[in-house]
Amino acid sequence: MLSALERDSWVKMLHGRMCSGHVQGRLLKMLTQMVAPRRVLELGAFTGYSAICIAEGLDEDARLDTIEIDDELEEHLLRAFSRAGYADRIHLHIGDAMEVMSGMPSGDFQLIFMDADKRAYPAYYEECLRLLQPGGYILADNTLWDGHVVEERPRDKQTLGILEFNRIVAEDPRTEQVILPLRDGLTIIRKL
Repeated sequence: MLSALERDSWVKMLHGRMCSGHVQGRLLKMLTQMVAPRRVLELGAFTGYSAICIAEGLDEDARLDTIEIDDELEEHLLRAFSRAGYADRIHLHIGDAMEVMSGMPSGDFQLIFMDADKRAYPAYYEECLRLLQPGGYILADNTLWDGHVVEERPRDKQTLGILEFNRIVAEDPRTEQVILPLRDGLTIIRKL
């Protein structure tokens, strides 16, 4: 199922490389199993690959809320979740991540996977900390951003968003963090 979904992401989608892929997918499943969260939040579902990997690691009574801004992906996502056998564990929200998160109760999640608009990572981070229980984890994708984070004078807003996010996280006494140089960079952040 996952290999077919990854292939479809590359063949049928404009930005297929946004699909998490096998290595990161297996890591997401394993980290989910290690944390054993009851509630998980994902920002940015794309084709559903990462959501399915996270759902694989969930206990039967746990739930994943995933947010996708592109309403044209809704049917595809619901179909993918159903085919994978996780339609009962994954709740899809279509809309702007900040708007959807603002309606969620504080401290409701034990694990959050951030993989949405890179320009908004600094704002997402603060809202995710509000939603996260102490001892919970944020997994932030793309934090090395194809090496653009080491450019001398980055100008594009996505790189600037990631740079600001990385600075905020590194200086934040409320958390501890590590960047894994996996794929495009995955930062693991633990709320103290």
